[in-house]
Amino acid sequence: MRSSILHTSLLAVVLLAACGDKSPGVEPADALYTEAAENAASAITAAGLKRYTTEISDDKYEGRGPGSNGDTLARKYLAEQMAAIGFGPGAFDGSWEQPFELIGLTSTVPSTWNFSSGVDSLSLNYWDEFIASSGVQAEEAVIEDAEVVFVGYGIQAPEYEWNDYKDYDLKGKVLLMLNNDPDWDPALFEGKTRLFYGRWDYKYAKAAEQGAVGAIIIHTRPSAGYPFQVVQTSWSGEEFQLPDRGEARIQVASWVTEDAARRLAKFAGQDLEKLIQSAHSRDFEPVSLGLTTSMALQVAKRSVQTANVIGVLPGSDDVLKNEAVIYTAHHDHLGIGKADASGDTIYNGARDNGSGMAAVLEIGKALAMLPAKPRRSIVLAFVAAEEQGLLGSEYYAQYPTFVPGKIAVDINYDGGNIWGKTTDVSFIGLGKSSNDAIVKSVAARQGRVVKPDQYPDRGFFYRSDQFNFARIGVPSIYLKPGTDFIKPFEGDGESPLEHYESVQYHQPSDEVDDLWDFDGMVEDTVLGFWVGLSIANADDMPVWNQGDEFEAARLAALEAAK
Repeated sequence: MRSSILHTSLLAVVLLAACGDKSPGVEPADALYTEAAENAASAITAAGLKRYTTEISDDKYEGRGPGSNGDTLARKYLAEQMAAIGFGPGAFDGSWEQPFELIGLTSTVPSTWNFSSGVDSLSLNYWDEFIASSGVQAEEAVIEDAEVVFVGYGIQAPEYEWNDYKDYDLKGKVLLMLNNDPDWDPALFEGKTRLFYGRWDYKYAKAAEQGAVGAIIIHTRPSAGYPFQVVQTSWSGEEFQLPDRGEARIQVASWVTEDAARRLAKFAGQDLEKLIQSAHSRDFEPVSLGLTTSMALQVAKRSVQTANVIGVLPGSDDVLKNEAVIYTAHHDHLGIGKADASGDTIYNGARDNGSGMAAVLEIGKALAMLPAKPRRSIVLAFVAAEEQGLLGSEYYAQYPTFVPGKIAVDINYDGGNIWGKTTDVSFIGLGKSSNDAIVKSVAARQGRVVKPDQYPDRGFFYRSDQFNFARIGVPSIYLKPGTDFIKPFEGDGESPLEHYESVQYHQPSDEVDDLWDFDGMVEDTVLGFWVGLSIANADDMPVWNQGDEFEAARLAALEAAK
């Protein structure tokens, strides 16, 4: 029964497109699937994806850390490849690069972090129990005899009638908070679907608004979506920020393990589970733990230059060429860092995000092959410093090469399918915009179904570069690998993604392997080609669904672009 219903549903989607679906941003199927377009799509191959991924994740690029020699080499390579496939420079001054400054901060962290209760003290050990870094762009970050206060989830969300801070004066204090957002009741926030309120960057910024000097997020694998080793590798060594613009900042941003948080609560005469339970209510009020703490980080500060690498294929329509379909993939990774068990110190970032760059280049190559170019302009934007907090796309959103109201869509690739073909594809953001129709139509033609985020508790929508486009109103498409694999995955009961996160994510072992199967990545890349081409040729641009969190930004952008 389920199979029959599914087949009927897929057929209906295909027939709807074939009959000339008038959904915004969707080109009718009979105009889309021409012989020339089919030939161009067939140029997207496993060999091409493997070649690009293998090259950009080679050791000579030194893990593509922002501001490094490897970063410069990677940007040069991307510009050369875009020129080779027929794109022209897409930055403001007629160059390939949109340069910007980053502030690099390397914090020297004490081996222990001490908390005091009267004459008694408790010490947490750096690396194994806590990770800390500077929240200020100064040569020293200091917490001095600050009171520690548990603030639940650290969220202020008036639309959900939720305020963990109430009217408490938290100036000068260190705030201990839970990761994620309330997830036990769909009627509160969005249930298991993580919102931006659950993100670490939101929590640190909100703590700074309260005047706090420090914030401690309690890490658990379920609440973070990744093991503590990802925190260790991502929040150590040199970290980068956009230059300070006078916004409120905490002195120290930190994480602790769940076990360390439990020890800390017990030392304060509290039970962590009871504190967590108290946070499961709109009536929650901050709880002083009766502890004080101090910490001083010595910080090496420097200014470096990086850049977004941007290419453009001008549109063929005299009017619509002033609008753009943008494909994004971040070009950075973690650079050179702590050695793994084999002694390898280069974090190559082959899947994250060599595979994403490869997909965008293959799509660009196919689009440039079309004898009749797309009506709207096509932009390939390889953005910098995503691993540092989506900084390159944030900078592009501040200084876009097309005004936001003229950007039809952002199609983002971040982490490709290296495990083989699937009967499905994951669309992060499904249900938010009119883009649903075209993605479903193309996937159905591939014999696949479109599923929403299969790991909604991990907040993927807010963890990659399409988020910054959405914030300026641009409807987005973020495609992730499906989860229903045709070829069974042998991974000790784990899914392929879970296995990757345990073994390779943000590790030196993220390298191209002979076991990689690019066939699924080909399908996901071809899907992105057809989706982008459809939107580029459609009469109208996509829209956010009525009431979506980004609808107001879109309406304002469209008005400003008139």
